Amino acid sequence: MNTLYVSDLDGTLLGDNAIISSFSKKILSELLHQGLQFTVASARSVVSMQAILKDLNLRLPIIEFNGAFISDLDSGRHEIINSICPSVVESIYKLILEFRCVPFISSFNGTEDCVYYKNVMNDGMRLHINDRLTSKDRRLRSIEDFTLSFSDQIVCLTVIGHAHELLELQGAIIERHETNVEAHLMENQYSPGWYWLTIHDRKATKGQAIRTLVENYGLQESEIVVFGDQINDIKMFKIANHAIAVANADAKLKRYATLLIGSNIEDSVVKYIHHDWSKKYALKSEFYIG
Repeated sequence: MNTLYVSDLDGTLLGDNAIISSFSKKILSELLHQGLQFTVASARSVVSMQAILKDLNLRLPIIEFNGAFISDLDSGRHEIINSICPSVVESIYKLILEFRCVPFISSFNGTEDCVYYKNVMNDGMRLHINDRLTSKDRRLRSIEDFTLSFSDQIVCLTVIGHAHELLELQGAIIERHETNVEAHLMENQYSPGWYWLTIHDRKATKGQAIRTLVENYGLQESEIVVFGDQINDIKMFKIANHAIAVANADAKLKRYATLLIGSNIEDSVVKYIHHDWSKKYALKSEFYIG
């Protein structure tokens, strides 16, 4: 049986500096050259991942925005788009305004990806915008009226703020749209104290995206091994044969893990893959020689 390895990025494959170590990159490159079936599933965009995973020859598509997009890493082309229903976008946007918040709206306009923003309400939002400007993120667009973006395929609304205010907003969104969307609330590990509430279409989960990859790329006979650290990894943990949590993972995710390994700053994911793949690769070679 072949094995498909899928790893989250932040807090899992990446170190605390949001970078993949030279050790992990070197080992992954070697294993990919040998035929390793590996990809990543992240809340990040493909634009962000292109910079982080540069020089890694990932033959399989990557999962971005928690499964809202399944995309080719090199070109950024979206192979699958799970956008939010326009009427649901409008309803959630009104709720966000009722809570005196302002979102970032991530979309695909038919030609390119966009991230729309307007009023900067707090330092958490300012930090995010400055980070995107520093990275020269081509998606970033200032907009006077968010409703002008509603004709795009909207894949995510992101609200940045303090935990208590976003918990209330999350509750209101789930109460009204539980059957339509996924809503995750997590602290930004790179900006402690600031929380991100992300709203995606109900189909936009890492678990569903992995199922789609398996079906579309002839991987039905593959064993699925996943790695994660946060609650948005729960659904991919549920569908995996082996669900592996790093030591620094959220306690809620660890309940779904079949194995705990070292932390994200110890190259634990790649060390596990290297050991597991080498063992299976040796057995495969032995079988063919025999």
